[in-house]
Amino acid sequence: MSHRHRHHRAVGAAVAATAALLVAGLSGSASAGTAPAGPAPTAAETLRTDAAPLALLKAMQRDLGLDRRQAERRLVNEAEAGATAGRLRAALGGDFAGAWVDGAESGTLTVATTDAGDAAAIEARGAEAKVVRHSLADLDAAKARLDEAAAGLNTADAPVWYVDSRDNSVVVEAIRPAAARELLAAAGVDDSLARVDRRTERPRTFYDLRGGEAYYINNSGRCSIGFPVTKGTQQGFATAGHCGRTGASTTGANRVAQGTFQGSIFPGRDMAWVATNSSWTATPYVLGAGGQNVQVTGSTAATVGASVCRSGSTTGWHCGTIRQLNTSVTYPEGTISPVTRTTVCAEPGDSGGSYISGSQAQGVTSGGSGDCRSGGETFFQPINALLQNYGLTLKTTGGDGGEEPGEPGGTWAAGTVYQAGDTVTYGGATYRCLQGHQAYAGWEPPNVPALWQRV
Repeated sequence: MSHRHRHHRAVGAAVAATAALLVAGLSGSASAGTAPAGPAPTAAETLRTDAAPLALLKAMQRDLGLDRRQAERRLVNEAEAGATAGRLRAALGGDFAGAWVDGAESGTLTVATTDAGDAAAIEARGAEAKVVRHSLADLDAAKARLDEAAAGLNTADAPVWYVDSRDNSVVVEAIRPAAARELLAAAGVDDSLARVDRRTERPRTFYDLRGGEAYYINNSGRCSIGFPVTKGTQQGFATAGHCGRTGASTTGANRVAQGTFQGSIFPGRDMAWVATNSSWTATPYVLGAGGQNVQVTGSTAATVGASVCRSGSTTGWHCGTIRQLNTSVTYPEGTISPVTRTTVCAEPGDSGGSYISGSQAQGVTSGGSGDCRSGGETFFQPINALLQNYGLTLKTTGGDGGEEPGEPGGTWAAGTVYQAGDTVTYGGATYRCLQGHQAYAGWEPPNVPALWQRV
């Protein structure tokens, strides 16, 4: 049997084994040879889309032109699409070329592949298939070469580059097209992989200086809290690295002594965390419109095209969509990579603030261009990378996430940040991660088929 035939048979089998669950909206997976204890939770149930507060739904309605029902349906559809895309990514292997959602309610999931023979498997999962030339792995590799080449160049005139799954290319946005060509040439990226787009504004960090609350650095600049976190018994919050250097002191919005930056990276990445004193308590909330609390129940990374909302101390709540995931951006201070690019607006003082999709934490505000009057774009530092880098645990309404799993045990561990494709053992079985997230007690692999697939 040829490799191609073996591949198609494997993909088809992986899809057929779970296709019957499409009606429920989730690609669940029961353990082979065992009867499930009950209906598997849907992706929307796992990710608690029902926890989205009225303030977030209203912001989505305002900024995305939706009504209440559409906003609620969009969050449900995006959760299900993420789970389906994760399963197809695992099934397609090296053929996988990206996934994204479209439509007012994110009702259409498109999955790209380099092999036309995969189309039937993709469509059997309820997604649309798009056959393209380059795999996501190839595009990511080209993007990595651009990142490496940029370290030796002045990229102020070619300040943004990213993987565009929709267009199946690596895109460089430039003030001067010649600067983009210089970067592409230095990276050895073939023209067939790349596209150059013109832009007129240079991105900047939103300095001027609660998630979303204001805080002050060294009694001077102002930024915004990203997400409350813990590190063992120490409480604190995640924020942007450009807001303060390690050792800098912070005061809260009330000007009361608050904490100290324990770690800060900028440029290169844009991540930091502040350990707070005993006067401050970490809560699993982001500040919503009108002072309402928005619950944070996890950190499952959203899909391209998904809705995302931001809270910041200057402009409050604003929503938009995720444009690209693997993006690099050059500010006057240097290049940051990888960040996620969005259509959400922001202004000075919003830096470090929270990005959330439904009830899932996404990242902290890095920078962008434009403003919330005329519109603009923003880039956020993904929260999972920040949590992993500093060994932090996101504060959620589902618990601290630091508990060790009970029997049957395995290599899976609560509090660990997992990326798509990672494998763990639990209860004598092996599971593959479908969507990047930080693990929590209750999210053991057999319990959340939206996040884990038994292999």
